[in-house]
Amino acid sequence: MSSLVDYQIRKLSRDQGLVEPFDPEMINPASIDVTLGPQILVENDHGDFTEFDISKQEFWMPPGGFVLAVTAEWVRIPCNLECCFQLKSTVGRLGYNHALAGYIDPGFSGRITLELKNYRRFKELPLRAGMRIGQLRFSRLDSSPIKPYNMTGRYNGDTTVQQAKPYS
Repeated sequence: MSSLVDYQIRKLSRDQGLVEPFDPEMINPASIDVTLGPQILVENDHGDFTEFDISKQEFWMPPGGFVLAVTAEWVRIPCNLECCFQLKSTVGRLGYNHALAGYIDPGFSGRITLELKNYRRFKELPLRAGMRIGQLRFSRLDSSPIKPYNMTGRYNGDTTVQQAKPYS
């Protein structure tokens, strides 16, 4: 496997819609930044989720709070690539954390749901639409899978933030 670098990410985004909308200012040496989309699901006192529109009003995640968020960007992972989501280092240093569900399979197409937590003990952290939250890193596979995610995945094609879809 080999990781993609800036000019390869730029070309795939322009030619094949790897990340849309594509903004060349979001390209890093070996990744591309992604931003928060408009909706989040906020965990309430009963352990359920309530939808909140962060395009209309900033949401302040309380210390220890947990939300599900979604990227504003649509990604199309070709069958010969895999992808990993990571928080921006600045975002991590502020106290945001992302759960370890950051792997995106070959063949996935959709918006990525993020599991965000406030690790701060005494400070609320803001969430707003368009906020640079993380980056996507891509690696080329030696070959394509027999059954890519677009044939097997339960979250393929998602356009909004998604709660867990239990296994049947």
